[in-house]
Amino acid sequence: MTLRRHRGRMSAVVLRGHGGLDQLEYVTNAPIPTPGPEEVLVEVGACGMNNTDINTRIGWYSRSVNTATGEETATTDTDGSWTGAVTFPRIQGADPVGRISEVGASVDRGRVGERVMIDAWLRDPHGDLAGARYLGSERDGGYAEYVTVPAANAHPVRSRLTDVELAGFPCSYSTAEHMLERAGVKERDCVLVTGASGGVGSALIQLARRRGATTIGISSPSKSADIRALTGADHVLDRGSPSLPTEILDLSGGGVDTLADVVGGPLFPALFDTIRRGGNYTVAGAIGGPMVDLDLRILYLRDITMHGCTVLPPRVFTNLVGYIERGEVRPVVACTYPLDRLRSAQATFLRKEHVGAIVIEVKPPDHARSAMDGPASRLDP
Repeated sequence: MTLRRHRGRMSAVVLRGHGGLDQLEYVTNAPIPTPGPEEVLVEVGACGMNNTDINTRIGWYSRSVNTATGEETATTDTDGSWTGAVTFPRIQGADPVGRISEVGASVDRGRVGERVMIDAWLRDPHGDLAGARYLGSERDGGYAEYVTVPAANAHPVRSRLTDVELAGFPCSYSTAEHMLERAGVKERDCVLVTGASGGVGSALIQLARRRGATTIGISSPSKSADIRALTGADHVLDRGSPSLPTEILDLSGGGVDTLADVVGGPLFPALFDTIRRGGNYTVAGAIGGPMVDLDLRILYLRDITMHGCTVLPPRVFTNLVGYIERGEVRPVVACTYPLDRLRSAQATFLRKEHVGAIVIEVKPPDHARSAMDGPASRLDP
């Protein structure tokens, strides 16, 4: 770790405003941030990519956008992030992994050199959900050589996994664990997972199986074998099958205990109808489209409980780090890209042809690039 003293400059990818990939600019002269009294400065090794990155860039959180995630841009800048307007320029990246290189005045200096994973949720100290903020959205994130975060959000991690492997965990797996916790998933439950090939979907399968549940994943047929091999899913069904609801009911014995959804979209009504009486619907995404048809009769006549999951309690991330350290979950990394090819990484992400996480390698390791890596480094046009 070499901190560029006198608050030097660093490489980063800066989001200039809502819009297309051209709004992402790779720079080599961004100022290295200074940690506040209760903060730490982390030298970033790798940073995972998430739907949040695309959603914030295009302003998808705005209510003026009613379609699936893609390249439709918000018609207003006032509500394009989790909590309202985004302040530009902004460095995105919610999943940095690295080592603490500097600490604020109120932080134990013994933490310098500590390897950490970052919990992206910057919570209100009084527990007000409306006061929560998100790394890479309301505050600069990990698509840079350095990032500052509250010391409490930098979780020590002791693992032989690489920074790239660890960076595939934070957002996806903590989101998935939060969804399962809210739904009270337990041993012998049957959990239906949409978007099973994505970061959150593949995490949901692993974490549900960790709890002793049976899992049914939904994806495209071309990804089924990889999903089974990488996550251990009990069943993977074709999302395009005309008999999909019947297949789900047959496999679950008459209805699933929990539908864990990150897709929404046109399949929502049919899938919601597979939830058993007293079951749960838990949601943390809508990559297939946020506007859905809900038959309220199914909801109330079956006593179904619905859970919207965004701001997770701190214990969820703490528990996740423990699962990682004990080897109870494993990374699913589809490919990596260097920081200066972030545009290309987002283009690949949007094609949805991968299984697992796409990770940005901010500080390449000393060893040669592995076979899983993306294209060699070059500056995007």
